[in-house]
Amino acid sequence: MEKGKSVNTEKVAARRLTAEEVSELGLQDEIFVAAEMDELRLACYAPATLTKSGKNFEGGSFTARTIFGDEIHVLPDNAEESGIWVADKAGEEIEVLQTAGVLLNLALFVPNGNRESLEALYAAAREAFGAGIVQRWDEEVVAVPDVKVDLFEEPARGRKGTGGQNRDRRALDIYPTRVRFMEASAGWKFVLEVHQEHVDDTPTI
Repeated sequence: MEKGKSVNTEKVAARRLTAEEVSELGLQDEIFVAAEMDELRLACYAPATLTKSGKNFEGGSFTARTIFGDEIHVLPDNAEESGIWVADKAGEEIEVLQTAGVLLNLALFVPNGNRESLEALYAAAREAFGAGIVQRWDEEVVAVPDVKVDLFEEPARGRKGTGGQNRDRRALDIYPTRVRFMEASAGWKFVLEVHQEHVDDTPTI
């Protein structure tokens, strides 16, 4: 694949792994899988890692997540697929898609914020990274109530009357709007409660 102005790739020496070799990989091992963007397969590879340790492979296809957040299902031994590759100086050259940067999805809390203060934030970001680099993709200005809440997560199907014994305190003094940007653990749900200041009533001398 020739480098184009719209696709930034780098030649990497790598070798293709068999299903048996992939089954020996862990979640931290860096691999390369076919690059896909919005269901469009590109003629190159993308850096990725397995979503489940290879030793836990139960048959079917391996699942890898690329650094761009896409999940790819691969049958390593299938000759009709691009397979799973790892860097190897003795291997053949493949084209690997490079990152153009990092897209930040930020929830900004601005005390007593107004349009002027938000514009000052944007101006500072543009000055730091360069004009035209910082883009405002989606903007939602929401008033934040002046109240603190405690955020817990508890089993989604917990029994009633169990009290707080099974609760896992996940965060403290968090504003309600931030919950929209968080995900509860699998099998758990969020519980919001008005923040209660801890009072130490231990008798003192």
